[in-house]
Amino acid sequence: MPAVDNILFSRRRAERFAQLLDEANGARRHHVRSRVDGQLAPLVAVGQRLAVDPPAVEVNPDFRTGLRAMLLATAEREGLGTAPAASEPTTTTTTRGRLLPAVTARRARARAAILIGIAAGAIAVSGISAASENAVPGDALYGMKRSTERAQLALASSDISRGQLFLDFARTRVGEAAKLRGDRIGYSAVLDDMDADTRQGVRLLTAAAVQRAEPGSLDTLNTFVSGQRRAVSGLLDGGTRADRGRTQRSLVLLDTIRERSDALRAAIACGLPAPTASDTLGPNPSACPGAR
Repeated sequence: MPAVDNILFSRRRAERFAQLLDEANGARRHHVRSRVDGQLAPLVAVGQRLAVDPPAVEVNPDFRTGLRAMLLATAEREGLGTAPAASEPTTTTTTRGRLLPAVTARRARARAAILIGIAAGAIAVSGISAASENAVPGDALYGMKRSTERAQLALASSDISRGQLFLDFARTRVGEAAKLRGDRIGYSAVLDDMDADTRQGVRLLTAAAVQRAEPGSLDTLNTFVSGQRRAVSGLLDGGTRADRGRTQRSLVLLDTIRERSDALRAAIACGLPAPTASDTLGPNPSACPGAR
């Protein structure tokens, strides 16, 4: 997933985002398409959806107050919504280094669009995530629930943070699977997603442990495996034969992850160089000399 700043917070993309928002609201269409339109389309769709069907969940008053203060401070700093000073010229020339009025206005509009987008997105995540917390595949809000997760990943500050988020999502999938027992297709699909989230998180955390040559990320991983194994084992009770067979595959994955974590911990302890081989669980270390 591209980082948010790569998708939106560049000048040209911000300007294009503003144009797409205008078009979505009925403005004249620009005949020249941009190569980033596909990346920006989901953000524009979210903006339209929020305008047509705003979240019904009441936002925490403290959050609303803090967000308003942040937006006002940003607007003041960026000069959004303020009229130009009387001494400033209202027109510009095309000499080198100076902007035409249309360009200046478009950039101001782009900054405003970004600011509005941040506000709408923050409010949407705050409100809709609460409403969609218990949604499962097939529910109307399940897509928004997964979109909220992707937004969290985009805003994560490091690979370790992203890895921990993926593990959190894998824990969430266990609760969804518990509600879908007996639905063979739905149950299996949720466990597929759970295992995919697990592998993503494991790969990021094992890579971080190897790069730093310290086992802190592996401690996080082992804690996850212990708790997740108990939770997934609980899905065996009352499940159909097909559900139990699918659950066992996820348990095998967790056991494999624990073995990988122990092997990496041993390799770090005995000073082995960073592994050159890797797979879906990240670095795959060699055994320490003398190890059986």
